[in-house]
Amino acid sequence: MHYLANAAQILIEFFFSIAVGVIVLRVMLQLVRANFHNPICQFLYRISNPVLMPLRKLIPAWRRLDIAGVVLAWALLLVKRALIFALTLGLPTFAGLAVIALADLIGFVLMVMLVLIIVRVIMSFVGSDSRHPVVPLIHQLTEPLLLPIRRRLSTAGGLDFSPVILMLAFALLQTLLVAPLLDFGLRIGMSAGVPG
Repeated sequence: MHYLANAAQILIEFFFSIAVGVIVLRVMLQLVRANFHNPICQFLYRISNPVLMPLRKLIPAWRRLDIAGVVLAWALLLVKRALIFALTLGLPTFAGLAVIALADLIGFVLMVMLVLIIVRVIMSFVGSDSRHPVVPLIHQLTEPLLLPIRRRLSTAGGLDFSPVILMLAFALLQTLLVAPLLDFGLRIGMSAGVPG
């Protein structure tokens, strides 16, 4: 039976990661005011609007941050964790699941940003077609974080070390914020007597 549970867990991880990825990217693109007419933006808006637009009527945005999108991504991660726990350890408390899902959401955003930074670094070395719709989006998503670091660093031989600094910051956040938050969620989630 555990083979079926493992297979189910893989499918749950896969489909929920895609869904959360779509929502997180949409929230991030709105946050940086990405070009709405970009075909990638159009695709993300089109597939997420049926769920997000009704939710926005209940949860309004705050400035440029789509709170409804953040809540939806968190809720999807909560459901994902609940399904995985149900297949393995048994359901923890809701409070534990809520904290675990929050840790997962922060970790997911850090992972997305890390991938974008790595792709941007690769593109800077190998060159890229600036006409491709993904290129300006990667620039728009990463530049707000890279620019403040770049301003405080002096370039050495034309090399830009801001991506390295940012990736190090992501690693530290993963270790000092996400991991302790996840552990805390597991502790309060399993306190109701679910075996660990």
